[in-house]
Amino acid sequence: MAEGAGAGPRLAELLAAGRRLWEEVETGAEPSSGAPAVQDKVRQGLDALQQAAAMVAQLDLFSENEELEEIASADLKYLLLPALLGALTLKQVDLSRRLEHLESARAHFWRFLTLCRSYGLGSFHLPPASPPGEEDAGSPSPGGPAAAQPSLVAMASSRQAKIERYKQKKELENRLASMRTFVESGQADEDQIREFYVLQIQKWINTSLEEIESIDQEMVILRSRGTAKQSSAPRHGTSQQVRAPLKPFILTRDAAQAKVFGAGYPGLPTMTVDDWYEQRRRQGVVSGQSAPQRTPAGITDEELQKQQQEKKEEEDDEEALQKARNWDDWKDTHPRGYGNRQNVG
Repeated sequence: MAEGAGAGPRLAELLAAGRRLWEEVETGAEPSSGAPAVQDKVRQGLDALQQAAAMVAQLDLFSENEELEEIASADLKYLLLPALLGALTLKQVDLSRRLEHLESARAHFWRFLTLCRSYGLGSFHLPPASPPGEEDAGSPSPGGPAAAQPSLVAMASSRQAKIERYKQKKELENRLASMRTFVESGQADEDQIREFYVLQIQKWINTSLEEIESIDQEMVILRSRGTAKQSSAPRHGTSQQVRAPLKPFILTRDAAQAKVFGAGYPGLPTMTVDDWYEQRRRQGVVSGQSAPQRTPAGITDEELQKQQQEKKEEEDDEEALQKARNWDDWKDTHPRGYGNRQNVG
């Protein structure tokens, strides 16, 4: 399908601009990807590529129902748009939105791989559409060491696949480097142009597979950190009620002492024990039953002890009096010698 409706030159310019900005960011001499100049290029590149992707969708250049041979050689390069969008999305450095950027980049790479798979470009295993959940990532393998054996085989297979992809990627880069100047100078024919773009697509297939694997690992880490922060944060409504700090004051025995201690200047506020308990009860610090029983005002400790001793003596006297009364009553009803069994007769 050829570029149509006069949008070809504009679409090609947007793709070229976005790709050039990505290459500058990727191979730039800036010490940090978070430098303002670098992030400006990232934003400009994303804007150009997003406009190009919208135009490709509007022109309906690609369809899953057509074969690779039906795509015009000049249109093959637009298959790279999702992969370039994913690569530039990963260059954003806003940590507060890192998880969002990872999800967006993964969706772009997966869209690119889906298109390539539908056109039969490359032989690879398509990753799942959604990243693995944190439950699956964090759960241990049941069954102990015996159940862990298949995972070791899978790890070895994955490692071998990575080695093969790395070798293929290096070979593709060498072939592309030898063809780039020839194609960009306009000296290549249509078959050479087509081969050049197909090689680029195959190179980005390997890159997309690597990036999705890396994204999935990073997302598991970020989600586990988020879960840990939520579990360590205090739950709503469980935090202790913040109480107003107590201001300094003089605690007195009774109101008379409060008047005496409050007469100085500069002086501290005075408060009786009863007033202090009442204030703390209203604040909900102590219950109403926590206040101690107070003695009447004006009674000293010595007087209080004397009263308690007199009360005890009175209670002892009453007990002795009651015993004497009981003994008199018993003698009235029992004559002398009652119960003596030895003086019979």
